[in-house]
Amino acid sequence: MSINESIVFAKGAFRRYEDARVGLLTHGLNYGTGCFEGIRGYWNATERELYVLQLGEHYERLHRSARILLMKLPHTVDELCAITLELCARNRFEENIYIRPLLYKAAEDVGVRLGGVPDAFAIVAVPFAKYFDAEAGLKTGVSSWRRIDDTMAPARAKVTGAYINSALAKSEALMNGFDEAIMLSNDGHVSEGSAANLFLVREGTLFTPDPTQNVLEGITRSTVLTLARAKLGLTVVERALDRSELYTADELFLTGTAAGITFINSVDHRAIGSGAMGPVTRELTALFARVTSGSDPSYCGLSTPVYANRQVGAA
Repeated sequence: MSINESIVFAKGAFRRYEDARVGLLTHGLNYGTGCFEGIRGYWNATERELYVLQLGEHYERLHRSARILLMKLPHTVDELCAITLELCARNRFEENIYIRPLLYKAAEDVGVRLGGVPDAFAIVAVPFAKYFDAEAGLKTGVSSWRRIDDTMAPARAKVTGAYINSALAKSEALMNGFDEAIMLSNDGHVSEGSAANLFLVREGTLFTPDPTQNVLEGITRSTVLTLARAKLGLTVVERALDRSELYTADELFLTGTAAGITFINSVDHRAIGSGAMGPVTRELTALFARVTSGSDPSYCGLSTPVYANRQVGAA
């Protein structure tokens, strides 16, 4: 199925992608006045089931982002979950997918503001293989671009316009021969990757930058913190991290909806540990795979099946 023939949710109804276009002067396109989520669905071929990960948590965060931007979602969290499951079922996905809910300012006029501009909401779902090569690891470089500060733009909201900060850092990293950027906060502490949270393992303790470093409080980040404590029995510390701590880490990895869990093999041309995936990262990756595929009964509440006992509506 081509993207134009796929089913999306837009303007309050299910419709074909090609019938859900926006105009060139749309406010959200010109000024970045929108917020969004990234949600993953994982296909379990054995069960012939598609599991959508932490659906409710993502929509709760979208509601929070909307409040920051003086926007209002037209549906409750429960309604959004139901619409998303129906959307996936109508597209009859039998592979891993990425779901993009988007709330944006929809006026087609000129003028930078938030108040008095109508909102529009849409959800698009597409097949999605992988964001990084998880086994190869990432060559990273510390970016010259600093992570946006909360006094400039809301770092804890997934704001569309704020992702120019990520795009600049990622593009610089690629042009410099790296796979990914590591961004510092305005005060020079480690913040996160271009669009993923960062974790550091040293002497059996798991560290990650705390929210005051302008990190996006990632939902995958939260899951990894829970798995590390509950399943691996690790001590977890959230605090400011210095750049030099990256170089002396035993293990480094990134987490995110698109990235999953991906290990870092070098920072600024310095190998991390042996340069291969470390034991903590490997165990967390295996645990996360069981959770996302619906195979771990102790965490079955995190994933929602799309097809189980479901009657798909007419497209």
